[in-house]
Amino acid sequence: MPITVLIGTQWGDEGKGRVVDVLAREADIVARYNGGDNAGHSITIGDNVIRLHLIPSGIFYAHVTCLLGSGMVVNPKNLLRELEEVRSAGYDVSPERIQLSESAHLVLPTHVALDAAMERARADGALGTTMRGIGVAYASKMQRTNLRASDLRDAERFADLLHKQIEQTNQQLANEYHAALLDADALCAEYHDYALRLAPYIVNTARTVHDALARGAHIVAEGAQGVLLDIDLGTYPFVTSSSTGVAGVLNGLGVGPQAITRVVGVAKAFSTRVGSGPFPTELHDEIGARLRGTGANPWDEFGSTTGRPRRTGWLDLVALKYAIRTNGIGELVLTKLDVLSGLDELNVCVAYELSGARVSDFPTDAAALNAVTPQYVTLDGWQDDVSRARKRSDLPNLAHTYVDYIETQLGVPITMISVGPEREQIICAD
Repeated sequence: MPITVLIGTQWGDEGKGRVVDVLAREADIVARYNGGDNAGHSITIGDNVIRLHLIPSGIFYAHVTCLLGSGMVVNPKNLLRELEEVRSAGYDVSPERIQLSESAHLVLPTHVALDAAMERARADGALGTTMRGIGVAYASKMQRTNLRASDLRDAERFADLLHKQIEQTNQQLANEYHAALLDADALCAEYHDYALRLAPYIVNTARTVHDALARGAHIVAEGAQGVLLDIDLGTYPFVTSSSTGVAGVLNGLGVGPQAITRVVGVAKAFSTRVGSGPFPTELHDEIGARLRGTGANPWDEFGSTTGRPRRTGWLDLVALKYAIRTNGIGELVLTKLDVLSGLDELNVCVAYELSGARVSDFPTDAAALNAVTPQYVTLDGWQDDVSRARKRSDLPNLAHTYVDYIETQLGVPITMISVGPEREQIICAD
């Protein structure tokens, strides 16, 4: 079987993890292809909420092998911490079940320190990074100065290479940012231990993928963040540092385009964004606060990785059409429909006004996007609780109308709808 790709169609946080959880039931491999631990997936299993930042969401099924692809940047310390958390929850995280690409780049203490120093130096012009070193690690990758997972196989050599990097970074921290220096000896000893512990997980994951495809295995490619944060296609410079869409799968897993035959997009029934950057449909009123929630519930709109409150707004069909077109998305999953219950009216952005003209194309230039005025269509809301719906026909008429309108405007079928955080609260196509 070919590869099913699952990507976020907004600014991330669309609920991709729980959709992977559904798709993984029929998968042999779930492979993460981009990003680092600046992303987060929350999975609710019974009374437990498990947050993943690096390990693919397929880990909760014993028959699934999980891959961390070469397009990722991986913090060894945080990966080991996450392995222990998942192990403590009762799941097998042995090297037989999890493979780390030897070509994946590492996020090191040097990157984290520089990320924080650079963001502080930007002051009012800060990008809103998670300060986890992701962008700096990708920059080092492009400068061809970074260390990769393959370097962890020789712990002694790795410690020596890391020591040199720390010495160079300390000069930069002192001279450019007047920031605190890193303790090279202590960190090298610490990461020497990490190298020994992670070495058994490191393999050529491209070979794993090719062999799996040859024997007809089903692979689900799990993306991080969303299309609007893509380094090339997103709202630059307020983006992440990797390819978040279909293009990222090809390099991240080492496959050609013919291996991908199904592309599934995930969108919330409204819009959210974390960090800085333009957000045309953002709400600053009581409705925006209601969409966000208070933070008392794990599913409220607060970052899985950072805990930061997310910015909230109405659904933006201009942005969604752009995501669909640039990634060949053939079907859509709509999440968090239940959050809209109880609102009298729902606005849906169908176009922008820019410099007095109506535009239907999504401008990726941040200045232009920041200048648009959203043009809305208003639909009636519904008061009924939709959380018990298990078929599309179970939805109240006005909720049905909302979903139908989105589907018609986008021109792709909505094949799944989530109406709550639990595993069983997903409506699949009838």
